[in-house]
Amino acid sequence: MARIKLIVAYDGTDYVGWQYQPNGISVQQRLEEAVQQLTGTIHTVYSSGRTDSGVHARGMACHLTTEKDLPLSAWREGVNRFLPDDIAVRHVELVDDQFHARFSARGKHYRYTILRDPVRSPQERKISWQVKKPLDLEKMEQAAQDFIGQQDFAAFRTSGCTADTTIREIFSIDFSEEGSLLQIDICGSGFLRNMIRMMVGTLVQIGRCKRPVNAIQKLLEGTEPVASPLTAPAQGLCLMEVWF
Repeated sequence: MARIKLIVAYDGTDYVGWQYQPNGISVQQRLEEAVQQLTGTIHTVYSSGRTDSGVHARGMACHLTTEKDLPLSAWREGVNRFLPDDIAVRHVELVDDQFHARFSARGKHYRYTILRDPVRSPQERKISWQVKKPLDLEKMEQAAQDFIGQQDFAAFRTSGCTADTTIREIFSIDFSEEGSLLQIDICGSGFLRNMIRMMVGTLVQIGRCKRPVNAIQKLLEGTEPVASPLTAPAQGLCLMEVWF
């Protein structure tokens, strides 16, 4: 028996997310189908987490356990041969039997991309959130510091979140600009359902002066009534890397 770690990239536009869902095709389904076509055997592929419908990935980590004796190159080139163009295995390696893509993960890096332009971009429309009005980046950067550290993010999850605890740690939040694109890189120990999209939505509201700079602090503390965070659209979010 061998345990294989895979790093998978995908455009999530046409999928219901990573995990199997009754209402459409998932990335996991397509990947397991490709593995079955390669090996002739059904394998379960375990991921480091779930991404929602429309969310992308450059570095989704996952693993499978197999009795098939194939060279590592076959697990990349072979599986890719049976995958659609919007999914690709980027890297493979052998790992020990104790490795688990989900439970061995120590942190994740997500990037959210915002298009600051009153006119839509056909090239960026599937990978960014178009915000037509100007954003006060200084206020957004100031407010984002309230996310840093280990805190209770109960206010930043949507219904249906089944996490055992809402305590999470944010390591860093960095902003970078490339023309009209604003990229927000968020690194943390783990994330609740829609947590990053709600974090970004709140930052955008602050940047548009629709919320005060201390809104994040009030939401985290839960000390007084505050309107629920805005959830940013899925297509702007991308899982960049998982750390082990």
